[in-house]
Amino acid sequence: MTKNIANTEVNTNVILPSFDRTALTTRIVHLGFGAFHRAHQALYTSEMLEKTGSDWGICEINLFGGEELITQLREQDHLYTVAEKGAIETTLKIVGSIKESLHPTFDGAEAIIEKMAEPQVAIVSMTITEKGYCADPATGMLDKSNALVIADLNNPTQPKSALGYIVQALKLRRDRGITPFTVMSCDNVQENGHVAKATILEFATLLDAELGAWIKDNVTFPCTMVDRIVPAATPETLDEITKLIGVEDACAIACEPFRQWVIEDNFVNGRPDWDLIGAEFVADVVPFEEMKLRMLNGSHSFLAYLGYLGGYAHISDTMTNESYRKAAFDMMMKAQAPTLNMPEGTDLEGYANLLINRFTNPSLKHQTWQIAMDGSQKIPQRMGASLRFHLDAGSDYKWLAMGIAGWMRYVSATDEKGNEIDVRDPMVEQFKAIYQAHGVTVSAVKALLNIEAIFGTDLKDNESFVTEVTKAYQLIITQGARAAVATL
Repeated sequence: MTKNIANTEVNTNVILPSFDRTALTTRIVHLGFGAFHRAHQALYTSEMLEKTGSDWGICEINLFGGEELITQLREQDHLYTVAEKGAIETTLKIVGSIKESLHPTFDGAEAIIEKMAEPQVAIVSMTITEKGYCADPATGMLDKSNALVIADLNNPTQPKSALGYIVQALKLRRDRGITPFTVMSCDNVQENGHVAKATILEFATLLDAELGAWIKDNVTFPCTMVDRIVPAATPETLDEITKLIGVEDACAIACEPFRQWVIEDNFVNGRPDWDLIGAEFVADVVPFEEMKLRMLNGSHSFLAYLGYLGGYAHISDTMTNESYRKAAFDMMMKAQAPTLNMPEGTDLEGYANLLINRFTNPSLKHQTWQIAMDGSQKIPQRMGASLRFHLDAGSDYKWLAMGIAGWMRYVSATDEKGNEIDVRDPMVEQFKAIYQAHGVTVSAVKALLNIEAIFGTDLKDNESFVTEVTKAYQLIITQGARAAVATL
């Protein structure tokens, strides 16, 4: 048997869970055992258990793919390592909050639905990416043309989507007279709880109007703001962690030391005391969420597209170029900060400086290509509202225009050296069709601006905006991304 953290002693410098893991019960079912969840919510829960000795265990579920990861997790007795990599030192922690795991491929849909319907389950949480909510980006409501939605409405007892599983489990709880669970989104989606609520309620109502009404009256959907830079695990990362802990850990993940979690305190069936280890429970998450989405995620997208095109593999690489560094800071302070409505005393300049320091961390190999994924879902949230703010105010938004132009050039699927870009996006076929018709020329700009799901109906007719983005795009295709960023 391969030596791993379940059956071998790890190095003495690793922080191990000291609470009684056998006392845990599955009170949280989590959908999406991905990199971010491993370094964030599962770790917070493990550290909360250290302080409280409570029984809030997690059942991990991957609905799409990830069979190998779940298999590996089981082989490791549901233990894994988080390596918090600072610029100078790395802290190693073994996470012990996971009680069990399921996968439809191994266990079937019914076992997952039954697990979510168990009376002690109080929270179903999610990191399923923007796509997982089956929402129309333009309206925020359920996308009734989504293939998963159509399939689940036709066959609700064998769901494919997260929505289908949640609604079916809530139906069982209603029918059995069991208190419902809280549905908690931990995705990087603006007002994520409201998005989850809108799509789940509409889905449930289409299935059964009475069930939809019951969910509306009895289930809560708190919004959360999550923040931690967690690059996708690479063979190099796993090798490095193996050397540091002394044994193999196929589920290990590396991340930055910084973390933040702001949670709307709106739970229908109890919650863990995550605030004991740094989470903040608040009445309104939205201001914090918008601060993060616009200042961190907006500048991240800016650096991802223009960085990738400029030949930078990682965000920290872009920070070695003073033009990129200054442009990212100015984007935060001049394009994004003025659009925010924060509680009194919030230090936005301090936050921007903190972000630049986080981006600069050379220990964190956060790929520009990874952040560039799913731009059609991210651009509206990260730049759309700020852009409209400046258009209404008549103020300067050149950093936003350059970021959008960088995205447009990136989705042409060919880099500045003529190499193919592996563009991962739900709308990739639309982008292909546009570039087949226009080539990498400024005429592609208007065609891309016509995609209502990304830009709505207003921006394509705003002459100032069209001119600014076209100018930025022209600069990128004639002079290259690095030179274009330097003009800012």
